[in-house]
Amino acid sequence: MISALDTNILLDLVIENAPHREETWVLLETARREGAMVIMDAVYSELAGEFAGHEALDRFLDDTAIRLESPGRPALHLAGDAWRSYTRRRPRSLVCARCGTQQSVRCESCGEPLRTRQHLVADFLIGAHALVHADRLLTRDRGFYSTYFPNLELA
Repeated sequence: MISALDTNILLDLVIENAPHREETWVLLETARREGAMVIMDAVYSELAGEFAGHEALDRFLDDTAIRLESPGRPALHLAGDAWRSYTRRRPRSLVCARCGTQQSVRCESCGEPLRTRQHLVADFLIGAHALVHADRLLTRDRGFYSTYFPNLELA
């Protein structure tokens, strides 16, 4: 079994006192026993900020038996399809569920407008890579991935 890894899982291992650290170690040890573990370029890039240089990140990947694998054109196209679906569905502003009035909610401290969480193209690349190159994706963002990649097994 091949397990693709989302960045949020790996950050548990590299950020000191991460709240999910222990359960993540167990999850990754199970995945390692069951087969290969892979990440794609975007995960590597998102992790890079936590390491002094690429040598340290590469050593971490080697020590944890995680392989870097590029997505390839089929996964890139699938990510683009999912991204298009997302950009057409995402709310541009908050809307009252009862009356339908658009709301402009502002931060009480600084006055900046508050927006709903926005996903990045990297999220779609990670999901598409997992769907094409792995048997499952290890992530804590199951709601998002199950919406845009319903055939992807999540753990």
